[in-house]
Formats: sequence, structure tokens, C-alpha cells
Amino acid sequence: MLPAQRPGAARERAEYLLHRNDPADPGYVRFLARLAQPLIARLDAGSKGLDYGCGPGPALAALLERAGHAVSLYDPFFAAHEAALSAQYDFITCTEVVEHFHRPAEEFVRLDAMLRPGGWLGVMTCFQTDDARFARWHYRRDPTHVVFYRESTFRHLAERFGWQCEVPGKDVVLLRKPGAAAVPARAAPFTQNRPATADHSASSAHPADSLPTPEKGKTTP
Repeated sequence: MLPAQRPGAARERAEYLLHRNDPADPGYVRFLARLAQPLIARLDAGSKGLDYGCGPGPALAALLERAGHAVSLYDPFFAAHEAALSAQYDFITCTEVVEHFHRPAEEFVRLDAMLRPGGWLGVMTCFQTDDARFARWHYRRDPTHVVFYRESTFRHLAERFGWQCEVPGKDVVLLRKPGAAAVPARAAPFTQNRPATADHSASSAHPADSLPTPEKGKTTP
């Protein structure tokens, strides 16, 4: 999606409030468990994490806390705790968040910086799998969804950052930062080969190639 086509902050917030993300809804909890269960299986006891883009009802944080982990919250509209962005974590979760990134390259650099060596980044987003049906794909019709990912996008990101990449289930990816002994001096820089429109991000062989070069300053999911 071109920058001029992206919704403003007020419209984004209004759209998010329409989502039925109720922590008391068993169906929604089952949906989140697709990420929570494989992530919990990989965490050490008492890990410290961040739910990045938690939304107005942080149900995922509740699941992780019930498993014995401490979870901080950050969301630019509903939990804008800037101090949370200055800490480091054993794990970070992004459920239905990365498709909202206006500057995805900068966001992934930020997430990598907030992960401790050996930490996990858990992402859940609807993978783009069918170029022929992209124009009719329900996921792209949400006006706040501005960038889309293939499974190969995340493997490409993992190569750039030196992360381990696992896909434990549909639309779920777990990325592990290397341990202290294996942390590279810095992540490989992003390149900008072509404009990062939504259609290009979904249809290129390596969508991450088109992610914009990180810019100075802060962004929000």
C-alpha cells in the first residue's frame, strides 16, 4: 500500500475498536493458543516478555501469565507505555500486528534490539499464499492492513538478522535470536530494490527485499 493510501491514526484506532478481541471469548482464546502453545513450550520458566501491539484486550498476555511468565504491554493506541520499549525481553509476541507496520524494516530492527540473546519473537499473521486471488483476499480488505507476508518472507528476515526460524503451525512463525556467543555484530542491512506497496509485498519472490531501509526516529505498530 502506498503511503498516501494508509489510514490516519484516528481511523486506525476506530477500526481496532471494531475487532472483537474479548479475553473471555473461548474462540478467541483458541485462536491465540495457536501462537501461545508452541511459544510456551520453548520458554524457560519465569521468562519475561512483551506483548507488542497488545490491543485493548490483552488476552494473549493473560495466557502467558497463567503459564508463569511475566508480560509487559505496549500498544500505540491502548497501552502506550514508552518505558516498555527501553527494556529487553526473553520473548516478544506480535499477534495480528505486523500487517499494520507502516515501516516494517524499522519495526523488525526495533524488535531485534528488544530481544535478549536467545530470545524468541512470536508472530501470527495471515500468510499470503495465492497471487491469483490476492485482489479478492479478505485480509487485504482491512484498511489498516498495509503490508503482507509469505512464509518465505520470515525466512528471509531470519537470514538478515541471523535468527532461527520455525513455523509450528498455520500463519504462525517463531524467530529466535542467537545466543550470546553467536550474536553477530549487527544485523545485515535492508535493501530497497523496489517500492514496498502492498501488492508488491504479497507477490514478489522475496517480499522482505522490498522492505524500506530503517529511518531515524520511532514508529509504532
